[in-house]
Amino acid sequence: MPKTRRERCPQCGFLDVVKWGKRDGHQRYKCKNCGSLFTFRRKDIGKSNRFVWFEWWILGKQTLEQISALSGYSTRQLSRWFDEYLDNCPVWRIKFHEKVNLLIDGTWFPNKLCLVLYRNETVKSTLFYRLTDDEWEDEMVEDLRNIQSLGIEIESVTSDGGANIIKAVRKACPNATRQRCLAHIQRECLTWLTKHPKSEAGQSLRRIVTLVCKIQTRNDMLYWKQMLSEWHDQHVGYLNDKTVSESSHAEWFTHKMVRKAYVHIRRALPDMFRFLDNPRIPKTTNALESYFGHLKENVSLHRGLSKKHYRNYVKWYIYFRERDNKTKRITPSRPNE
Repeated sequence: MPKTRRERCPQCGFLDVVKWGKRDGHQRYKCKNCGSLFTFRRKDIGKSNRFVWFEWWILGKQTLEQISALSGYSTRQLSRWFDEYLDNCPVWRIKFHEKVNLLIDGTWFPNKLCLVLYRNETVKSTLFYRLTDDEWEDEMVEDLRNIQSLGIEIESVTSDGGANIIKAVRKACPNATRQRCLAHIQRECLTWLTKHPKSEAGQSLRRIVTLVCKIQTRNDMLYWKQMLSEWHDQHVGYLNDKTVSESSHAEWFTHKMVRKAYVHIRRALPDMFRFLDNPRIPKTTNALESYFGHLKENVSLHRGLSKKHYRNYVKWYIYFRERDNKTKRITPSRPNE
């Protein structure tokens, strides 16, 4: 059967509408949800309805075929409309806050596209972002200084162990508290130690590492540091054990993975527990990891986008996700059967 284009209530956004006579030769409709009466003579209402479908395509994990079946528009018509939106990108405006606690991290997409996100964890929203090809120190310094130039005080920055991020924070906002992401430290160390270490040193260090994200108080921190110190005193010889090549006389650490995990913790230790002094400081960047995961899941549904449309899709996604919370997002719905 041919598709029937479905009309949408301009007041509440629902698709459950019925014909309700005619007025001046134009078909009237009544919404079963809110009871509004309306016609479709206004072009601005039609454009608004198209934009709702575009927003749902960006955020709703729906393909063109699925939206076509729901809306009654053909996939070719929807594709033309959506391409018009993707040819342009939304204007991003930084929301002013006197003091922010930032999460900074980057993620990579195909075509060497890198998204660096600055999230204000105090209000759970994106403060700023940059689409580039890597986590460049100079670009992040510029971003942080631009944020500060608006009168925004950066109280703290939580990030992983990326060297460029750490250098940029030290250079742009030296007075900000630096917090290392505990989840990254734990995940990387567990990867190097493996799930079932063969050595006693690796097994005991793995048990210590699994407790990192469970630290909640200063007593927990002191107890954990004591365990780490006792472990090091007991296994210092094992860590420093070296193997020498008989032919080239080259030296290397025999148990390099266990040593690598310990050195990683030792270097991060000064900035691991800053959150205990200030409850506003997040101890992990898990919020960004979740955000990136949902974004990549959505964009993977729309394969075949050009490089420009791919970049603008990411920009539209961030724009829709971070709009003012007072703005109600209309979700297309199926009519009652």
